[in-house]
Amino acid sequence: MRRLGKTRRTVRTARASGRVVAAACGAALALLTALPAEAHGRGPGAPHWDLKDTGTTAVRFRGLAAVDRHTAWVSGTEGTVLRTTDGGESWRDVSPPGAADLQFRDIEAFDARRAVVLAIGEGEASRVYRTEDGGTTWTESFRNTDTHAFYDCLTFFDRRHGLAMSDPVDGRFRILSTADGGRSWKVLPNDGMPAALDGEAGFAASGQCLVASGAKDVWLATGGAARARVLHSSDRGLTWTAADTPVPAGDPARGVFAVAFRDRTHGLAVGGDYRADKPSPRAAAATGDAGRTWRPAATPPPAYRSGVAWLPHSRSAALAVGPTGTDLTTDAGRTWRTLDTGSYDTVDCTPDLGCWAAGEQGRVARLES
Repeated sequence: MRRLGKTRRTVRTARASGRVVAAACGAALALLTALPAEAHGRGPGAPHWDLKDTGTTAVRFRGLAAVDRHTAWVSGTEGTVLRTTDGGESWRDVSPPGAADLQFRDIEAFDARRAVVLAIGEGEASRVYRTEDGGTTWTESFRNTDTHAFYDCLTFFDRRHGLAMSDPVDGRFRILSTADGGRSWKVLPNDGMPAALDGEAGFAASGQCLVASGAKDVWLATGGAARARVLHSSDRGLTWTAADTPVPAGDPARGVFAVAFRDRTHGLAVGGDYRADKPSPRAAAATGDAGRTWRPAATPPPAYRSGVAWLPHSRSAALAVGPTGTDLTTDAGRTWRTLDTGSYDTVDCTPDLGCWAAGEQGRVARLES
């Protein structure tokens, strides 16, 4: 009887906690969606990025893994990996030893202790490291030995299964697979990968050129060729289909830089031209059929955007970030409006509405209201 009573209390407590979280998320979402289109500043209660002191202004953080409102990992230049467990009030430098010459462009974290980080570059510069103790120690689990490969992004379906992608090798994008949480990796056969276009590649700009949703679906974003495409696999990277997007390409600096899916059907793509002196019209698109077709935003972000994330518990709200600002959509990508003008490269949100952004000069912020 005591055990039963304890279980009932636990259930009641869990339900109450869930209601509190849901109410908090609902209130925050209401603030975001109620923001007037012309609002660029910070009025009373307006949502905004709260900058956190990471202790550095020399590192550019393009890798970001948000666990919750309290815990987040960032990775970037000079082989740097930082972690916070107190909402960004303090940061611990957990960089792998001997990695100062590497660029960690993507990081995926399962919790406060376990994370996998990807270093990008040609040949052996592309590596994967894994930690199980909060970054106290790291194990190198993959080092690329093919001089033609250049790995850009990684993603996980769950705590065991994940993929990493390389720019085309022998005319096709290369996919690396793990089934043990990043402890070991193998190159998948490329029989099911469509031929790459001339000049086509991924952009290692935000860790979001390869993203998964659910148990088996994954999308790969491209640029640099005559057309910017998104490739989709529904079998964990064994077979792929390619779809053109309306995001401009035709230049090595233009294309789709990031994608985000709130489920296996509804997705967003952002990009443009990353050069500061070049315009980026039609810098966003959306899909409602798992990426088979893409429609341009009626009102796109005003400039190049490198990262995008759906707000949790919402079917229509998302954030896009780039060097010139943050934009919000409340209609599933049809229209976007500017929320903030600070520089960020990547964005990630968690179920408890712990939205984080990271970028140049050691900038990391959490969304507050």
